[in-house]
Amino acid sequence: MESSGSTPVGLHHPSVPSGSMLRLFGRRVLLRPLVAADFPQWSEVRIRNERWLLPWEPQRIVGQPDPTRDREAFAVRCSARERERQLGTGYGFGIFVDGAFAGEINLNSVQRGPFQNAYVGYWIDKAKAGNNYMPECVVVICKFGFEDLRLHRLQVAIIPRNANSRKVVAKLGLREEGVALRYLEINGVWEDHVRYAITCEEWTQRRAELHAAWL
Repeated sequence: MESSGSTPVGLHHPSVPSGSMLRLFGRRVLLRPLVAADFPQWSEVRIRNERWLLPWEPQRIVGQPDPTRDREAFAVRCSARERERQLGTGYGFGIFVDGAFAGEINLNSVQRGPFQNAYVGYWIDKAKAGNNYMPECVVVICKFGFEDLRLHRLQVAIIPRNANSRKVVAKLGLREEGVALRYLEINGVWEDHVRYAITCEEWTQRRAELHAAWL
């Protein structure tokens, strides 16, 4: 990875396009922020995949509007993500394959200062699973995180029994760092998570390999 001037990677606070201007491209996927007009296809995919996704996601707060069925709640969700981008604290992307919505991948809880870290989260439409779209998306996000945002470290946390998500990081050879006990509340239960990570030093070393394989 190349950095401009003498600014060390991980210490530069970049200027990143906001809102609908932000586009990230892989070999077959397009990543872009979701907007209110995406509600019909986002809602259709989420509702169709409820049984596939809910076991791996935090429990929705009782009484809170459901963005999968409430267009206004979805618009509020999009606005919240845009605000995160403006503040530099999070970057959420819809995944599009051949122009159709297929899932989401996010850089969450971006922390600056001495940590320079973010957490990667993702999900995909079951109908699109098994085509290696998600490993491609993770490489696109790593490139964005390290080369555009100049972060030092990206982490992925996965419930041990979530074999599909673990296959993604295994295909990419991300480093396993151990198990964090009762790490996150998932579907009403405090679940253990296996933690994986990659640093900018590792990205620099493996960039050509990952580009050739996935981008």
